Amino acid sequence: MAVIIINPNSTCSMTDAMLAQARRAAPELVFEGWTSHDAPPAIQGTADGEAARAPLLKLVRQASVQGAEGIIIGCFDDTALEEAATIADCPVIGIGQASYHYAALRNWRFSVVTTLSVSIPIIQSNIERYGLGQIVSKVRASEIPVLELEKNTFLAGKVVAQEALVAEQEDSISAIILGCAGMVEVVDTVRSQLSTAVIDPVECAAQCMLWITQKN
Repeated sequence: MAVIIINPNSTCSMTDAMLAQARRAAPELVFEGWTSHDAPPAIQGTADGEAARAPLLKLVRQASVQGAEGIIIGCFDDTALEEAATIADCPVIGIGQASYHYAALRNWRFSVVTTLSVSIPIIQSNIERYGLGQIVSKVRASEIPVLELEKNTFLAGKVVAQEALVAEQEDSISAIILGCAGMVEVVDTVRSQLSTAVIDPVECAAQCMLWITQKN
């Protein structure tokens, strides 16, 4: 069966954008995109994450029962990742998790540029829990709401790129991680403005899943 990308929010267009990016990043795999229709339209902070947890885990169980080859949690907060991994009979990874570990494997010190400040504590906590606190410089907020990334892509791209430029100049880093699944809409804009490596977490997770699921 396919690798299932589960979008823990209810915005179908974001699912479609992630699915397209994953297919470009790892064309050897078959991907499907599932949307959590009972969740908030965007996950911005702890309350949204908690509201998204139960419907997300329901989809994880469903994907596992249907024989998914792997599951990608398509939220940079890695919503309910640990619980999802315990209930699925296939590999489960989060897009945040994948991007941090990729940077670590490359021996890159990194900063994260996310959407709103409310997400910073969650991201910092995840990085520490993964044991990677020593290689993160700073978690920065662009103060662009998640849904604005697709509603006003041109402006959002400029704002995210500007924050990434500040990180490049001030943070003594080798890479910048884009800290939101919806930033697939602006990754090319950001990359065009920077000389530092820019990690798209959806792209990274798709490529990691290819490696994890290889049979030979």
